[in-house]
Amino acid sequence: MVNVEEEKIKKMVREGYAKIAKAEKCCCSPKISKKTAYTKEELKSVPKGADFSLGCGNPVALASLKEGEAVLDLGSGGGLDCFLAANKVGEKGKVIGVDMTPEMIHNARENCRKGKYKNVEFRLGEIENLPVADSAVDVMISNCVINLSPNKKRVFEEAFRVLKPGGRLMISDIVLLKELPEIVEKSEQAYIACISGAIMKDEYIELIKDAGFRDVKIVEETRFQHFSRFSTASKDIIRELNIPFESAREFGSSVASIKVYGVKPNN
Repeated sequence: MVNVEEEKIKKMVREGYAKIAKAEKCCCSPKISKKTAYTKEELKSVPKGADFSLGCGNPVALASLKEGEAVLDLGSGGGLDCFLAANKVGEKGKVIGVDMTPEMIHNARENCRKGKYKNVEFRLGEIENLPVADSAVDVMISNCVINLSPNKKRVFEEAFRVLKPGGRLMISDIVLLKELPEIVEKSEQAYIACISGAIMKDEYIELIKDAGFRDVKIVEETRFQHFSRFSTASKDIIRELNIPFESAREFGSSVASIKVYGVKPNN
């Protein structure tokens, strides 16, 4: 049975990121991501056009990838994390990027062609229903995407399914430390900007554990105590919604970026 509300959210996100892919507007700040997550050397190592991020971290840097491993990127966008992973796993390895936005897949495949990658492929699909076989990959990464899903439980169950026994996940994502102001929580722009779709940190971690993962831990956490440290997207939301100063302060203290590690048991 189709969940109407979930399909409505997916449509909203798909349309929002299609506009980003077409460069009509950008709801996240590539400059912020570049400055805080990726080195100049990493950005120079990928094709021009893929050297920006809509994410909130650099999961590849924390995933301890090894030569020959198979990697899956949930919500691969223009392909940046996939190409960085490909450089780590080498010719004997493989990287699969999955994204539900056709325009993003088109851009990623163009970037892949320009970079002449032989060990990277991009598949159109939803992260709640991955177009990937059971026990197919060694490592699963994702960068500020799972917060956009209306069914996060299903995402982690799918991640568990496609990982090999002993496989691991490394996720960068946005979570809540307390409830958002109602005006932000109901904003479509805030949802597309990876904020109002986020859930409480403890709930996020429990969903990963409930899916079957072990050794689940937050390896890094960044809290936004003052709204001046927000991304360009957050500042735009504050301006567009005309959020009062006190609500903006509350907004800032509600959000955190976390990097989460987990392992699929061998038995």
